[in-house]
Amino acid sequence: MALLAPVLTVPNTPDPAQMPRDWGALNEPPGTPGHPLGTTTSGGDVLYGLIWGARTSLKLSVIVVSITVIIGTIIGSLAGFLGGRIDTVLMRIVDVFLSIPELIFALAIAAVLGPSLRNIILAIAAVFWVKYARLIRGQIIHVKQNEYVDAARVIGDSRLRIYLKDILPNSMTPLVVQATLDMGHVVLIGATLSFIGLAEAGLAEWGVLVSEGQTGISAGRWWVSLFAGGMIFLWSLAFNLVGDAMRDVLDPRMEGR
Repeated sequence: MALLAPVLTVPNTPDPAQMPRDWGALNEPPGTPGHPLGTTTSGGDVLYGLIWGARTSLKLSVIVVSITVIIGTIIGSLAGFLGGRIDTVLMRIVDVFLSIPELIFALAIAAVLGPSLRNIILAIAAVFWVKYARLIRGQIIHVKQNEYVDAARVIGDSRLRIYLKDILPNSMTPLVVQATLDMGHVVLIGATLSFIGLAEAGLAEWGVLVSEGQTGISAGRWWVSLFAGGMIFLWSLAFNLVGDAMRDVLDPRMEGR
């Protein structure tokens, strides 16, 4: 749906990520001609917001997960492969980050940077990289103890070659699973930040829709928050199920647990 957004709902604004407004159709219920899922308090089309919100969520999750996997892999690899004082210093930095609740930390960073999707991406990425650093460090320390790594040292392979050929490829499975799970988690955090006003006004994003719709729930205008909240739930559920399935496939030791 996210990839087909320009086809499913053709944008009529210069920035398709901004919801078009119909000021003559405020708070229209589902089934209204031209607005099959209704409109928001500011005349935004709910269907447009849901479809382009999926595109926004895909952009958010892909960029954040890519950044955090790269940074986490670099930091964790340096710590796990080199060890010693470098490992101690880097892991103390990671411990400091992990000691702060990720949502509170991301909220503080986004609030300082100002409301925009780019700043939400930066805020979440600044928080999420630490889990990948700790994860890849543990995997590398474990893989380093295998006999094929010792054999590579004996035949004279360089440390860089051993890392790239023998250690890193055999350490990536948990990262792939965690990245898949975080595709859902990132969207949930992003929607939370958008809900409290840290995204641009009018952005086609599910958290923004939930925020717009909450004021009308008591007046019986339930559809905006319900539809947007349902999309957040389904997105998170889907990636959690995919992540669990990938864990079962990539790590046979988990099967039957």
